[in-house]
Amino acid sequence: MNTVLFGVVIALYGTATLLYAGYFVRSGETLGKAARWVLAWGFALHCLFTVNRYLASGYPPITSPHESFSFFSLAVVAVFLAFQWKCRAVILGSFVMPVAFLILLASALFPSAVTPPGPALKSGWLAIHAVCAFGAYAAFAVAFCAGVMYLLQERYLKRKVLGALFHRLPSLDILDDINFRCLAAGLPLLTIAITSGALWAKSAWGAYWSWDPKQTWSLITWLVYAVLLHGRLTTGWRGRRAAILAIVGFCVILFTFLGVNLLLPGHHSTR
Repeated sequence: MNTVLFGVVIALYGTATLLYAGYFVRSGETLGKAARWVLAWGFALHCLFTVNRYLASGYPPITSPHESFSFFSLAVVAVFLAFQWKCRAVILGSFVMPVAFLILLASALFPSAVTPPGPALKSGWLAIHAVCAFGAYAAFAVAFCAGVMYLLQERYLKRKVLGALFHRLPSLDILDDINFRCLAAGLPLLTIAITSGALWAKSAWGAYWSWDPKQTWSLITWLVYAVLLHGRLTTGWRGRRAAILAIVGFCVILFTFLGVNLLLPGHHSTR
């Protein structure tokens, strides 16, 4: 059942991605409504898939690459849906859904069998650490998309090319506000994830911090976003600079999440 359910979720997310792309190219209430409904169904079934994995294993479904990518995608969609509802920024989905869909497709590249987690993963810290980490990553993914949209909208303004796409994109102020809200939500979550990870490491490996590659790059990621938030709150970093740093920060996240696991030996390595 889970295999079929996962395939349906992929199909719905893929369809939603195409509908949001169509909405970006040719705005229309019908396309926007269809995209929202398809995504809502996809998200609901994705939640059901995640719950089924939990019931099958007895542990939060974030202990394998397949589950981690799937949960990452689920978190990105959840954050986007919150912004779509609160800010009425439907067109944000034209940029967020390709990211969420690609992450979900990456999940399909790994074995999907439910297997018992290793001894180190059988800890009460697992849910706190992983859920906060993925929540932060999802918030920063949306900030990345808002940053790309900001630079695109700014380019239209500088060139004085105020065509149809310009009018469909949110204003610079709205995009900058989304960027800030994601940063303000993501950094505390990442702080909790790193702190709980250190406490978990103490119980699992006997030391709070061992400069494991994952720990090191998580700290680098935290510093990037801490500098960005500090700059916004104290020196007025806004607009283009904030958008660029949000894009750079998400590139660091991708390496922390994927590159470290695949390329650098350590406790989190899949090598």
